[in-house]
Amino acid sequence: MRKSNGQEAKLSYGAHALMENRNGFLVDLTVSLAGNRAERTEAVTMVKKLKQRDIPIKTVGADKGYDTKEFVKEMRILKVTPHVAANIERRGGSAIDGRTTRHEGYKISQRIRKKIEEIFGWLKTVGGLRKSRFRGRARTELQALLAGAAYNLMRMSRLIAA
Repeated sequence: MRKSNGQEAKLSYGAHALMENRNGFLVDLTVSLAGNRAERTEAVTMVKKLKQRDIPIKTVGADKGYDTKEFVKEMRILKVTPHVAANIERRGGSAIDGRTTRHEGYKISQRIRKKIEEIFGWLKTVGGLRKSRFRGRARTELQALLAGAAYNLMRMSRLIAA
């Protein structure tokens, strides 16, 4: 992965997380090689995994990077409403149409989806994932899963205390 043009390419991983909206728990976490389509591919894989386990999932909130026709189509095939941020500056316009954006749930989902950044911030600072200590995707993913489990335990303790 390259940070910008003119920079050297470095082997790097991307962490992909799925969060439950009501309490902010981390539901699924994967690590993949960083790439252009890795985020959308992993999101579809995580949603399919939940559907196979008969875990009810109605909507998926995401940022503008997920506003592609392929991702929206995949979510609709899985009978999941894609609450992705509309990328209206993109050539061809947004893949999200009025049947999604007109509902109040879409606005709420867009507001709540920013909580996922809290998880990533915690994983990088407290969980030690800013720089991997391990070689290989499998070991890095194991470190991420352990940090994710610790995050959920910390989150549970704060919810119980409240």
